[in-house]
Amino acid sequence: MNNHRRLQSTVTLHQAVGESPSLARLTQLVRESNERLKAIEALIPSGLRPAVKAGPIDGENWCLLVSGNAASAKIRQLIPLMQASLLRQGWKVASIRLKILIAKRQ
Repeated sequence: MNNHRRLQSTVTLHQAVGESPSLARLTQLVRESNERLKAIEALIPSGLRPAVKAGPIDGENWCLLVSGNAASAKIRQLIPLMQASLLRQGWKVASIRLKILIAKRQ
């Protein structure tokens, strides 16, 4: 009986987002972060693109997630170009910071 009742109350992710302003805002920020990355993708050397992921947005500050120190050093040199490009495209980005993702050893 409990299983049947629980199945009826299951909602889709889309429904949950629609019913929760905080989830809707989070979804919007994730979408915007991915759009920003697509907007500057051409500035990133093709070999480094897989190492860069869209990260969190905090107001006018944006974070890129980079896998590894070497990739981070290369991307850091491109930050002024990226920021200028985003500003030209209408994104309000006061700063871009990098966060290095370290792979877990198995």
